Amino acid sequence: MHDTPPAVPDFTQWPSFPFEGDLRIKHLDDPVPVEPPRKGEGHRECTACNAPDDAYIWVGERWRVRAMDRPTGLPMVLILESRSHLDLGDLPNLLAAELGVMTVRLERAIRSLDGVARVHVNRWGDGSAHLHMWFLARPYGRLQLRGTFLSLWDSILPPISESQWRENLAMVAAWLAEFGGRPLAEPPRIQWQAPSSLSAQASREQEAAEQQEEPVSVIESAEETPVPADDPDAAADAAEGDTGDVRAGDDGAASDDAEVTADAEVPADADSADAEDSNGGQEGNAPRHGGRSRHDEAPAPATTSGPATTPGTATTPGR
Repeated sequence: MHDTPPAVPDFTQWPSFPFEGDLRIKHLDDPVPVEPPRKGEGHRECTACNAPDDAYIWVGERWRVRAMDRPTGLPMVLILESRSHLDLGDLPNLLAAELGVMTVRLERAIRSLDGVARVHVNRWGDGSAHLHMWFLARPYGRLQLRGTFLSLWDSILPPISESQWRENLAMVAAWLAEFGGRPLAEPPRIQWQAPSSLSAQASREQEAAEQQEEPVSVIESAEETPVPADDPDAAADAAEGDTGDVRAGDDGAASDDAEVTADAEVPADADSADAEDSNGGQEGNAPRHGGRSRHDEAPAPATTSGPATTPGTATTPGR
């Protein structure tokens, strides 16, 4: 006698659910006796530890922030990582306190961008043992994107323009740099053209857009996709050749993990509790602008004379 498949869950009827039509629930596999190691566990290499600072949009003494290697469907998707090779439950008290400060600060920076209504903060960690937290911006007015399916919509929506994406990255990096650390993202350069060349340029941009590969997304991240337990060769390949989350340095050398000592001073990139208390009222009561919170002291994008940096080379995010 065949088992009667259960009815699809109620959330498939929610307005935020991205799919429609006939759906079928997958068969649930039997549990494995031993889970496979994540990246950064056992003998598997940690890509976050090996990533150079120039793969990030902002770096500080104990924290770094990176982005996707190209625009996705949401206005902004960023990842906050600790420099030290620690997972969430392994953080000492100092880093645990700083994580709260950095989470609030990065959420405010992203929410200050034009067209952002909310920022979803997620931590999955099934693919990598190195702490990384996801920050996903929900577009203002897009009520259908509210809730738990935002990471799915990120790979469904058409990607935003690269110029807007770079400008948003530079804004967030500059905001964070107001509290310390070093911004590495730059705004796009203005391309001055004669009017007669605009039509030809538009044609070339359209052809490039048509040939562009599929955008990366949160749910496709190699770092959040565990290697099957019954495929040891795939695990070995992932450990040796994976450039999924961040770009490796030219020499492949691992960056030194920052050690937290008992007498360590609170770094510039994470203010002390007293400093946060003195500034918190001003930041927390930022006026509303266009239906979202904006900071009166929001810094201008950082610019330098060097070449534009493409933050992160992640093939992307995940769980």
